[in-house]
Amino acid sequence: MEELKKALELKHELDVLRPIDAEREAIIMQKFRLDWNYHSNHLEGNTLTYGETKALLLFNITAQGKPLKDHIEVTGHNEAINWVLDLVKGDRPLSESFIRQIHELLLKEPYEVDAETPDGKPTKKKVHVGEYKKTPNHVKTVTGEIFRFATPEETPAKMTDLLNWYRSKTEEETINPILVAAEFHYKFIRIHPFDDGNGRTARIIMNFILMKYGFPPTIIKTEDKENYFAALRLADAGNIEAFINYIAQNLVHSLELMISGANGESIEEEDDVEKEVVLLEQRFKYLNNSATIKDPQDVKKIINESGFKLLKEIKFKQTKIFKKFYVNIHVNSSTSIDPSVDSFSEPVISEFTISLKADQVKSTIIDGNFSFDLKFEFKSEHYAISYIEKSEKMIISKNLLKKKYGEQLTEEEIDYLVSQTVKKHKDFLKEKIEQKEEENSKK
Repeated sequence: MEELKKALELKHELDVLRPIDAEREAIIMQKFRLDWNYHSNHLEGNTLTYGETKALLLFNITAQGKPLKDHIEVTGHNEAINWVLDLVKGDRPLSESFIRQIHELLLKEPYEVDAETPDGKPTKKKVHVGEYKKTPNHVKTVTGEIFRFATPEETPAKMTDLLNWYRSKTEEETINPILVAAEFHYKFIRIHPFDDGNGRTARIIMNFILMKYGFPPTIIKTEDKENYFAALRLADAGNIEAFINYIAQNLVHSLELMISGANGESIEEEDDVEKEVVLLEQRFKYLNNSATIKDPQDVKKIINESGFKLLKEIKFKQTKIFKKFYVNIHVNSSTSIDPSVDSFSEPVISEFTISLKADQVKSTIIDGNFSFDLKFEFKSEHYAISYIEKSEKMIISKNLLKKKYGEQLTEEEIDYLVSQTVKKHKDFLKEKIEQKEEENSKK
């Protein structure tokens, strides 16, 4: 395989140039990371453009009119990449736990997708995060045939076999990391262990293996989608060499780019200038669109329409899920008036806060109350929503959303905010129970 041979030769050339100047390497890796985030998500149907992806990751600028789910996918994928880039520097082994953690970082929260019943009727399927699939995820091919992956019952054993295969390969004296990485990617896809996110997870693991052995990540570009899937189909037909050669071909491009960067040469590609112009356009639009000024009537409308709707959803969800744990769960709201505004003028609200307090746990075994604030802050040109949790030890604050005046929260955004509060509450109870279990084990 010519491409495989070329990749190994370029790797040797790159090793001669190491160590690479730290600033140059940071620039190279940022380009890889941005390209990787955009292309891997776009291959799976994410609608954010390259410019929108870059604007989101570098400047936290959201793309107007694009689904919240697409933004969460990109930020989750970026978190997973950064986590893997850190672990490459250490000696963390590849394991099933490691793979499930990648999947959890990628998808963040459970969600539902459209599906079909065995007799072809439309239905909804829940996507579990960081867990192996609960239902079959076979796909229908263009010819109408069913292509079958591992069943949910087979998946745990097949994943154990895959990791055992990987360990045995890495223990060989003459390991070829490109062969191992590409074949792992293919074997993982054939199992399809998760409800969703298998392609993105497979490409992250493949690059983790490559980077562990000093290679740069290989980027499968969205423009090359058909060739990528064609190579996978050839592997399905028994020609795994075609898929390995395809991965090596893309790795050659990454190696050439990294060598150019290491030599101090430009790493701009033909379409990079166009991408930069698109990014400037996104930043320009954001500045234009964000130039809305706070008005008392807008603030009241946001509170009355979005604020109280969110309050109602949080109260319903928190009470439904956690009432079995507590005697009391209180959810209420409050507002703060901007003191800088003349009192003779119409009062201007600076904050609207949804507060939850869950106390009197129905148990003498564990103690502790749980509380949080979900705060709307009405700034001069936008309003922001943040989650604040106070405990005896610390205050945890996390910015969740930023919106323009005139924009209400969407159903999707309300679901996201509610799910964040539920997750935090679940984590609190889990930590308390684990602490008690640990105490009991020591007695």
